[in-house]
Amino acid sequence: MIQNNKSLQISIVIPVYNEADELDSCLRAIANQSVRPFEVIVIDNNSTDNSVAIAQRYQFVTVISEPRQGAIHARNAGFNAASGDIIGRIDADTRVADDWVVTLQTIFTDYAVDAVSGSVSYHDLPWRKFLTRLDHGFRQWIANGMKREVFLFGSNMALRRTAWDNVKNTVCNRGGMHEDFDLAIHLHDYTDGVRFDDRLHADVSLRRFNTALTDYWSYVWMSPRTYSQHGRTSQTRMYPVIWAVILSYFVINLLYKSYNPADKSVALKNLWLPRAPIRVDPTSFVD
Repeated sequence: MIQNNKSLQISIVIPVYNEADELDSCLRAIANQSVRPFEVIVIDNNSTDNSVAIAQRYQFVTVISEPRQGAIHARNAGFNAASGDIIGRIDADTRVADDWVVTLQTIFTDYAVDAVSGSVSYHDLPWRKFLTRLDHGFRQWIANGMKREVFLFGSNMALRRTAWDNVKNTVCNRGGMHEDFDLAIHLHDYTDGVRFDDRLHADVSLRRFNTALTDYWSYVWMSPRTYSQHGRTSQTRMYPVIWAVILSYFVINLLYKSYNPADKSVALKNLWLPRAPIRVDPTSFVD
Protein backbone atom coordinates (compact mmCIF):
# COMPACT_ATOMS: atom_id res chain seq x y z
CA MET A 1 0.00 0.00 0.00
CA ILE A 2 1.29 3.46 -0.90
CA GLN A 3 1.79 5.76 2.06
CA ASN A 4 2.24 9.50 2.05
CA ASN A 5 5.57 10.72 3.35
CA LYS A 6 6.29 14.21 4.65
CA SER A 7 10.04 13.94 4.02
CA LEU A 8 11.75 15.25 0.90
CA GLN A 9 9.28 15.70 -1.96
CA ILE A 10 10.21 13.53 -4.95
CA SER A 11 9.10 14.53 -8.44
CA ILE A 12 9.47 11.91 -11.18
CA VAL A 13 10.00 13.13 -14.74
CA ILE A 14 9.51 10.82 -17.74
CA PRO A 15 10.19 12.12 -21.29
CA VAL A 16 8.03 10.20 -23.77
CA TYR A 17 8.00 9.88 -27.55
CA ASN A 18 5.91 7.00 -28.95
CA GLU A 19 6.38 4.73 -25.93
CA ALA A 20 2.96 3.04 -25.80
CA ASP A 21 4.55 -0.42 -25.61
CA GLU A 22 6.58 0.42 -22.50
CA LEU A 23 4.88 3.24 -20.60
CA ASP A 24 2.21 1.23 -18.78
CA SER A 25 4.78 -1.04 -17.13
CA CYS A 26 6.80 2.02 -16.15
CA LEU A 27 3.83 3.73 -14.49
CA ARG A 28 2.65 0.54 -12.76
CA ALA A 29 6.05 0.31 -11.09
CA ILE A 30 5.59 3.85 -9.81
CA ALA A 31 2.08 3.00 -8.59
CA ASN A 32 3.60 0.17 -6.53
CA GLN A 33 6.00 2.44 -4.63
CA SER A 34 6.15 1.95 -0.87
CA VAL A 35 6.15 5.74 -0.52
CA ARG A 36 4.11 7.96 -2.80
CA PRO A 37 6.07 10.38 -5.01
CA PHE A 38 5.12 14.04 -4.72
CA GLU A 39 4.30 14.19 -8.43
CA VAL A 40 4.83 12.27 -11.67
CA ILE A 41 5.24 14.29 -14.86
CA VAL A 42 5.07 12.67 -18.30
CA ILE A 43 6.38 14.93 -21.04
CA ASP A 44 4.77 14.11 -24.38
CA ASN A 45 7.24 15.00 -27.12
CA ASN A 46 4.84 14.84 -30.10
CA SER A 47 3.86 11.18 -29.76
CA THR A 48 1.70 9.79 -32.55
CA ASP A 49 0.68 6.60 -30.73
CA ASN A 50 -1.49 6.29 -27.60
CA SER A 51 1.25 7.12 -25.09
CA VAL A 52 -0.74 10.08 -23.76
CA ALA A 53 -3.89 8.01 -23.32
CA ILE A 54 -1.94 5.44 -21.31
CA ALA A 55 -0.45 8.13 -19.07
CA GLN A 56 -3.87 9.66 -18.48
CA ARG A 57 -5.18 6.39 -17.04
CA TYR A 58 -3.13 7.07 -13.92
CA GLN A 59 -4.60 9.73 -11.66
CA PHE A 60 -1.22 10.55 -10.13
CA VAL A 61 0.27 11.49 -13.54
CA THR A 62 0.41 15.00 -14.95
CA VAL A 63 0.92 15.12 -18.72
CA ILE A 64 2.57 18.15 -20.28
CA SER A 65 3.51 18.70 -23.92
CA GLU A 66 6.82 19.80 -25.35
CA PRO A 67 6.42 20.65 -29.06
CA ARG A 68 10.16 21.10 -29.68
CA GLN A 69 11.34 17.68 -30.75
CA GLY A 70 14.24 16.09 -28.93
CA ALA A 71 15.10 14.37 -25.67
CA ILE A 72 16.90 17.47 -24.41
CA HIS A 73 13.84 19.67 -24.85
CA ALA A 74 11.52 17.12 -23.24
CA ARG A 75 13.86 16.67 -20.29
CA ASN A 76 14.24 20.40 -19.78
CA ALA A 77 10.48 20.94 -19.89
CA GLY A 78 9.95 18.24 -17.28
CA PHE A 79 12.69 19.51 -14.98
CA ASN A 80 11.38 23.07 -15.23
CA ALA A 81 7.84 21.93 -14.45
CA ALA A 82 8.86 19.84 -11.43
CA SER A 83 8.17 21.42 -8.05
CA GLY A 84 9.49 18.74 -5.68
CA ASP A 85 12.69 19.05 -3.67
CA ILE A 86 14.25 16.22 -5.70
CA ILE A 87 13.74 15.61 -9.42
CA GLY A 88 13.88 11.93 -10.35
CA ARG A 89 14.48 11.19 -14.02
CA ILE A 90 13.71 7.88 -15.71
CA ASP A 91 12.89 6.65 -19.20
CA ALA A 92 9.58 5.21 -20.34
CA ASP A 93 11.08 1.71 -20.43
CA THR A 94 12.40 1.99 -16.85
CA ARG A 95 10.75 -0.01 -14.07
CA VAL A 96 11.84 1.40 -10.75
CA ALA A 97 12.24 -0.78 -7.65
CA ASP A 98 9.41 -0.63 -5.11
CA ASP A 99 11.58 1.37 -2.72
CA TRP A 100 12.88 3.83 -5.33
CA VAL A 101 11.22 6.92 -3.87
CA VAL A 102 12.11 6.16 -0.25
CA THR A 103 15.68 5.34 -1.33
CA LEU A 104 15.97 8.78 -2.91
CA GLN A 105 14.67 10.35 0.28
CA THR A 106 17.35 8.48 2.21
CA ILE A 107 20.18 9.34 -0.19
CA PHE A 108 19.35 13.04 -0.30
CA THR A 109 19.24 13.43 3.46
CA ASP A 110 22.98 13.79 2.94
CA TYR A 111 23.22 17.45 2.01
CA ALA A 112 26.54 16.79 0.25
CA VAL A 113 24.66 14.90 -2.49
CA ASP A 114 23.35 17.05 -5.35
CA ALA A 115 22.74 14.33 -7.95
CA VAL A 116 22.83 10.54 -8.11
CA SER A 117 22.58 7.61 -10.50
CA GLY A 118 21.98 4.04 -9.43
CA SER A 119 22.38 0.43 -10.48
CA VAL A 120 20.30 -1.29 -13.15
CA SER A 121 19.13 -4.72 -14.24
CA TYR A 122 17.77 -5.54 -17.69
CA HIS A 123 14.18 -6.75 -17.76
CA ASP A 124 14.43 -7.99 -21.34
CA LEU A 125 17.52 -10.19 -20.95
CA PRO A 126 18.04 -13.63 -19.34
CA TRP A 127 20.76 -14.40 -16.77
CA ARG A 128 19.69 -11.36 -14.77
CA LYS A 129 21.80 -11.96 -11.66
CA PHE A 130 25.00 -12.51 -13.61
CA LEU A 131 24.46 -9.62 -16.01
CA THR A 132 23.38 -7.30 -13.19
CA ARG A 133 26.57 -8.03 -11.27
CA LEU A 134 28.64 -7.55 -14.42
CA ASP A 135 26.92 -4.26 -15.26
CA HIS A 136 27.24 -3.03 -11.68
CA GLY A 137 30.92 -3.93 -11.63
CA PHE A 138 31.56 -1.96 -14.81
CA ARG A 139 29.63 1.09 -13.59
CA GLN A 140 31.28 1.09 -10.18
CA TRP A 141 34.74 0.68 -11.71
CA ILE A 142 34.14 3.60 -14.08
CA ALA A 143 32.68 5.74 -11.28
CA ASN A 144 35.67 5.01 -9.03
CA GLY A 145 38.04 6.05 -11.79
CA MET A 146 36.14 9.24 -12.58
CA LYS A 147 36.17 10.28 -8.92
CA ARG A 148 34.47 13.69 -8.71
CA GLU A 149 33.34 13.59 -12.36
CA VAL A 150 30.93 10.67 -12.08
CA PHE A 151 28.45 10.44 -14.97
CA LEU A 152 24.66 10.41 -14.65
CA PHE A 153 22.55 7.69 -16.27
CA GLY A 154 19.24 9.11 -17.54
CA SER A 155 17.28 5.89 -17.06
CA ASN A 156 17.82 5.93 -13.29
CA MET A 157 18.89 9.23 -11.77
CA ALA A 158 17.85 12.19 -9.67
CA LEU A 159 19.07 15.64 -8.70
CA ARG A 160 18.08 18.43 -6.37
CA ARG A 161 15.82 21.04 -7.89
CA THR A 162 18.26 23.66 -6.62
CA ALA A 163 21.05 21.89 -8.53
CA TRP A 164 19.00 22.02 -11.72
CA ASP A 165 18.31 25.72 -11.16
CA ASN A 166 22.07 26.29 -10.99
CA VAL A 167 22.85 24.66 -14.35
CA LYS A 168 19.70 24.88 -16.47
CA ASN A 169 20.96 27.94 -18.33
CA THR A 170 24.39 26.44 -19.00
CA VAL A 171 23.65 22.85 -20.11
CA CYS A 172 24.25 22.21 -23.79
CA ASN A 173 21.18 22.23 -26.03
CA ARG A 174 22.59 20.45 -29.05
CA GLY A 175 22.88 16.94 -30.41
CA GLY A 176 25.97 14.82 -30.81
CA MET A 177 26.32 14.09 -27.10
CA HIS A 178 24.56 12.25 -24.28
CA GLU A 179 22.40 14.83 -22.53
CA ASP A 180 22.61 13.02 -19.18
CA PHE A 181 26.42 12.99 -19.32
CA ASP A 182 26.40 16.64 -20.34
CA LEU A 183 24.19 17.46 -17.35
CA ALA A 184 26.65 15.73 -15.02
CA ILE A 185 29.58 17.65 -16.51
CA HIS A 186 27.87 20.99 -15.94
CA LEU A 187 26.99 19.97 -12.40
CA HIS A 188 30.65 19.18 -11.78
CA ASP A 189 31.49 22.80 -12.57
CA TYR A 190 29.91 23.91 -9.32
CA THR A 191 29.58 20.87 -7.05
CA ASP A 192 31.41 17.73 -5.98
CA GLY A 193 28.08 16.20 -5.05
CA VAL A 194 27.42 13.89 -8.03
CA ARG A 195 27.31 10.28 -6.86
CA PHE A 196 26.84 6.68 -7.94
CA ASP A 197 24.79 4.77 -5.35
CA ASP A 198 23.77 1.16 -5.99
CA ARG A 199 20.96 1.38 -3.44
CA LEU A 200 18.97 3.23 -6.10
CA HIS A 201 17.91 0.39 -8.39
CA ALA A 202 15.78 0.09 -11.51
CA ASP A 203 15.09 -2.37 -14.30
CA VAL A 204 15.74 -0.94 -17.75
CA SER A 205 15.56 -2.16 -21.33
CA LEU A 206 18.47 -3.23 -23.49
CA ARG A 207 16.54 -2.72 -26.73
CA ARG A 208 19.27 -0.36 -27.86
CA PHE A 209 21.15 -3.55 -28.75
CA ASN A 210 18.42 -4.35 -31.27
CA THR A 211 20.06 -2.05 -33.80
CA ALA A 212 22.72 -2.41 -36.46
CA LEU A 213 26.24 -2.70 -35.09
CA THR A 214 27.21 0.55 -36.82
CA ASP A 215 24.38 2.42 -35.07
CA TYR A 216 25.25 0.91 -31.72
CA TRP A 217 28.92 1.69 -32.27
CA SER A 218 28.08 5.35 -32.83
CA TYR A 219 25.79 5.44 -29.79
CA VAL A 220 28.22 3.97 -27.24
CA TRP A 221 31.24 5.95 -28.42
CA MET A 222 29.21 9.10 -27.82
CA SER A 223 29.76 8.51 -24.08
CA PRO A 224 33.48 9.37 -23.90
CA ARG A 225 33.08 11.87 -26.74
CA THR A 226 30.65 13.86 -24.61
CA TYR A 227 33.39 14.30 -22.03
CA SER A 228 36.01 15.02 -24.71
CA GLN A 229 33.81 17.76 -26.19
CA HIS A 230 33.99 19.48 -22.82
CA GLY A 231 37.77 19.14 -22.59
CA ARG A 232 37.56 16.45 -19.88
CA THR A 233 39.90 13.48 -19.50
CA SER A 234 38.27 11.61 -16.62
CA GLN A 235 36.50 9.20 -19.00
CA THR A 236 39.56 6.95 -19.49
CA ARG A 237 37.96 3.90 -17.88
CA MET A 238 35.04 4.06 -20.30
CA TYR A 239 37.20 2.89 -23.20
CA PRO A 240 37.93 -0.73 -22.14
CA VAL A 241 34.31 -1.17 -21.03
CA ILE A 242 33.02 0.07 -24.38
CA TRP A 243 35.33 -2.31 -26.24
CA ALA A 244 34.13 -5.21 -24.07
CA VAL A 245 30.51 -4.32 -24.84
CA ILE A 246 31.11 -3.95 -28.57
CA LEU A 247 32.99 -7.25 -28.77
CA SER A 248 30.05 -8.98 -27.08
CA TYR A 249 27.49 -7.20 -29.28
CA PHE A 250 26.41 -10.24 -31.32
CA VAL A 251 26.06 -12.47 -28.25
CA ILE A 252 23.97 -9.93 -26.36
CA ASN A 253 21.93 -9.15 -29.46
CA LEU A 254 21.13 -12.85 -29.86
CA LEU A 255 20.25 -13.18 -26.17
CA TYR A 256 17.93 -10.20 -26.41
CA LYS A 257 16.14 -11.51 -29.50
CA SER A 258 15.85 -15.10 -28.25
CA TYR A 259 14.51 -14.19 -24.79
CA ASN A 260 10.80 -14.04 -23.99
CA PRO A 261 10.25 -11.97 -20.81
CA ALA A 262 6.68 -13.28 -20.51
CA ASP A 263 7.71 -16.88 -19.77
CA LYS A 264 11.45 -16.23 -19.20
CA SER A 265 12.36 -18.70 -21.93
CA VAL A 266 15.40 -18.60 -24.19
CA ALA A 267 14.63 -20.26 -27.51
CA LEU A 268 15.17 -19.76 -31.22
CA LYS A 269 11.39 -19.52 -31.74
CA ASN A 270 11.47 -16.28 -29.75
CA LEU A 271 13.47 -14.64 -32.52
CA TRP A 272 10.17 -13.99 -34.29
CA LEU A 273 8.41 -12.42 -31.32
CA PRO A 274 7.34 -8.78 -31.73
CA ARG A 275 9.66 -6.40 -29.92
CA ALA A 276 9.18 -2.93 -28.52
CA PRO A 277 10.17 -0.25 -31.03
CA ILE A 278 13.71 1.02 -30.71
CA ARG A 279 13.90 4.33 -28.89
CA VAL A 280 14.80 7.36 -30.93
CA ASP A 281 18.51 7.99 -30.43
CA PRO A 282 18.64 10.57 -27.62
CA THR A 283 21.92 11.93 -28.98
CA SER A 284 20.06 13.10 -32.09
CA PHE A 285 18.66 16.61 -32.03
CA VAL A 286 15.60 17.90 -33.84
CA ASP A 287 14.35 21.36 -32.95
